[in-house]
Amino acid sequence: MKHLIALSLSAALLITPQASLAQSNDAALIAKAHKIHDRVITLDTHNDIEPSNFTADCNYTMRLTTQVNIPKMIEGGMDVSFMIVYVGQGPLTPEGYDDAYKQAIAKFDAIHRLTEQIAPDKIGLALTPEDVIRLHKAGKKIAVIGVENGYPIGLDVKRVKEFYDRGARYMSLAHNGNSQLADSNTGEKDGYSYNNGLSPEGREVIAEMNKWGIMVDLSHPAKGSNLEAIRLSKAPVIASHSAIRALAPNVSRDMDDEQLLALKKNGGVIQVVGFASYLKPDSPERTEALTKLREQVFGDMARGGGRRGGAEGAAHSCPVESASGPQARRGGGAMAGFLNTLSADKRAEYEKGMAEIDAKYPPAPRANVKDLIDHVDYAVKKIGIDHVGLASDFDGGGGIDGWNSTAESFNVTLELVRRGYSEEQIGKLWSGNLLRVWGEVDKVAKQLQKAQK
Repeated sequence: MKHLIALSLSAALLITPQASLAQSNDAALIAKAHKIHDRVITLDTHNDIEPSNFTADCNYTMRLTTQVNIPKMIEGGMDVSFMIVYVGQGPLTPEGYDDAYKQAIAKFDAIHRLTEQIAPDKIGLALTPEDVIRLHKAGKKIAVIGVENGYPIGLDVKRVKEFYDRGARYMSLAHNGNSQLADSNTGEKDGYSYNNGLSPEGREVIAEMNKWGIMVDLSHPAKGSNLEAIRLSKAPVIASHSAIRALAPNVSRDMDDEQLLALKKNGGVIQVVGFASYLKPDSPERTEALTKLREQVFGDMARGGGRRGGAEGAAHSCPVESASGPQARRGGGAMAGFLNTLSADKRAEYEKGMAEIDAKYPPAPRANVKDLIDHVDYAVKKIGIDHVGLASDFDGGGGIDGWNSTAESFNVTLELVRRGYSEEQIGKLWSGNLLRVWGEVDKVAKQLQKAQK
C-alpha cells in the first residue's frame, strides 16, 4: 500500500509542474489577447435593430435583451456597430415599394435619433473611415449604417443617393426572396446551379452605388447575382455577413470558392459571420422541420419584415435584461424576440413542436468560436488575410457559443491569438480590411463624380 501511495505521490509531483506551466502559459496568452483586443479597433458589420428600442424611454443606453447595445459594447470591447436598415422582401408592386420605403426610413431615423438625441455623448455616427478613427480617439462607441435588401429603393434610382445622404454606407440588392434588383440565394437549388443575375434596374443601382460611395454587399443575393455585381462594380465589394460554403456545403447563404476568388480579384472583403447554422448546419430534415414549425407558429414573422424583434405594430415593453432573461436561450436574442411576442398558447405550441423535432432530428452541436475561426482560417488560406473580416448578425439570428452577444467579443480575439494570428493580422480582421475597402469605395466615388461633372 505504501508503495502504491509513493507511486501516486511521485506521479502527482511529475504532473503538477506541467499543469502549472500550462496554466501559466494560458494566463499569459489571455493577457496577451486582452492587450491586443484593447489596442485594435473592433468592428462588427452586421447588427439588426428595431426602432422600438430607439426611443427616449427604451434605448441602447440600457442593458436590453438585445445582443447589441452600448453597455454590452463596452463590456465586450466592441468599438463599431454597423446598424442595419433591414426590410423583408415583399410584393414587387408600387404599394409594396412604398411600404418598404417607410419601414426603411423608420430605421434610418432610429439610428440618427440614438446618435444625435439619445446618446450623442456615448455613440457617434460615422460617415467615413476617418470618422471611425476620430470617434474612436474621442472615446465614443461608433454606429455606421448598412442597408440589407435594396427592395425599399423600388424603381426610383434616385433613392440610392437619398440613402447615402441618410448615412447608408453599404447595401445588399436582395434578401430572402428575389427583389426587383437581384435574385436571392433562396432560389439556388439542384447542386447550386444558377441561371440568374441582376435586373436592368439592379445594374443601374450598382452604378449609382459606385458613384455615391455605397459599398456593394454580396450577402444574401444568389451566386449569379454576386458574380455579375463583382464584374460590374468599379469599386471593391463586401460580403457583410457570410460564411464559407466549402465547410458548410448545403448553405446557399455561404460563399463558395469561385465567389471568394472573384472577391479577392476585385479587392473586396468577406466578413465571416458568427451565425451558428451557417457555420455548422443542421441536417436538411431538421432544417425543413424547423422552417415549417416557425412558419406555423410565427406566420409572416418567419418569412418577412417582422422576422426580427417582434410583430409589426405589436405592443412593446422595453426588454431590459435580467439574469434569467431570454438571452440565456439557445439561439440568442433574435429567437427571444420572437418568443416575447407570443401568447402563452402559441409559446406552448412552439415548445412542444421543438421537443418533437429534437427527438426526431437531434440538433447538431451548436457552432462555437472555434468553428467561426475555422471558417476564418479557410478564407485566409484561400484568398489572403487582406480580404477577410468578422461579423455577427446579432439580433438578426446570429450568435454562437462563446460569442452570443457583443459582450463576449473578446473570445473571438482570444481564439485568433490561440491560432497564432499576430496583432497586425487581428487588427486587419477586426476592422482594417473593411476600413480599407470603405476608403477605396469613397475614392472611386469621388473620381466618378469628378468625371461626370
